[in-house]
Amino acid sequence: MEELLAKHRKELRDLQNRITSQKKQATKKTRKSVNEACDNLEKQTKERQAREIEALQIGGAATADDEKNEAASGNANENNDNVYVPPPSDPEDDEPTKNDTTPDDVPPIEKLSISPVQQGGKKPNRQKARLARRAAEAAAASEAAALEAQSLPKLREREMATMEKLFETHGLTEHQIAPDGHCLYSAFAHSLKTAGLELDEMPKDYKEARKSCAEFMKGHRDDFEAFLEEDFDTHVKNVEGTAEWGGQTEVLALGRAFNVKVNILQAEGRGVEKMNEDGEKGEVWLGYYRHSFGLGEHYNSLVKKA
Repeated sequence: MEELLAKHRKELRDLQNRITSQKKQATKKTRKSVNEACDNLEKQTKERQAREIEALQIGGAATADDEKNEAASGNANENNDNVYVPPPSDPEDDEPTKNDTTPDDVPPIEKLSISPVQQGGKKPNRQKARLARRAAEAAAASEAAALEAQSLPKLREREMATMEKLFETHGLTEHQIAPDGHCLYSAFAHSLKTAGLELDEMPKDYKEARKSCAEFMKGHRDDFEAFLEEDFDTHVKNVEGTAEWGGQTEVLALGRAFNVKVNILQAEGRGVEKMNEDGEKGEVWLGYYRHSFGLGEHYNSLVKKA
C-alpha cells in the first residue's frame, strides 16, 4: 500500500506542475476551457487513484482466500480449526458470480505490501475499502495544498515583478486597496474618482459601487443570468448586500453602469484585459492579482501618472 501511495503522490506532483504550466500559457479566449480541462484531469486522476486503492484492498483479500483454500486441500485430514475447508460443490456452482473477484479484475500485487484480511475466507470489508479510499483522497488533497504552498512565494515574486513592469509600460501608479471581499468595488470607485471623468453620478465608496452594479444587473437580467452559476436573484442580493468577491461579470456590469471602458492589468495572459470597450465616458484601470495576497484574488486601483 505504501508503494502505491508514494506513486500517487508523485503523480499528483507531476500533475500540479502540468496544470500550472497550462494555466500560465492560457489566453483570454482559452482560459475558461483550459481551467475546465485541468479541473477534469485532476478529478479523473484522483478518482482513478481511489479505484486503484480499492482494487488493491479487494485483490489482497482474494489472494489471501486462494492461499487458505490451497492450505485446506493439503491438510484435509488434519484437524485444524484455523483453516476453513470448503464443502464439495456442484460443477455448475464453479462458475463465477457477479460478486466474485477474478484475477483480471485487479492489478498485479506481487510486489505490494497488503494489510492482513479476516480469516476464514470472508469477503473483503467494503467499509474499510471506502475508508481507505477517503484517506487516499485526503492525502492527495493535502499533498496538492502543500505543493501549492511551496510554489506560492515564487509565484508571488514573479507576479509582483511582472506587474511593476506593466505599470511602467502603461504609465500607471498603484493605489493599495484593502484585501477583502469589497476590493473590486473599492478599487473601481477609487479609480473612477481619480480618472478625472465627468459623470452624472460618482460612487464615493464600495457600498455605492455595489449598489450601482446590482441595479444595473437587475435592469439587464438577460445579459448576465446565463453567466452565473447560482440563482440570479440570490446573486444580485449578494452583490449589493454582502462582502462576496466580485469577478469579471461584476466588472462588466460596473463598466456598463457608468459607461466607461475598464482596463484590467494582470501578470498572466496578454497583460491587459479590456472590458466594455464601447464605454464613451472614458476609461479606468484596475490591477488584478492572483497570487500576491493571502485571501486569493485581489484588485487594486491604478491611476495614470500626471
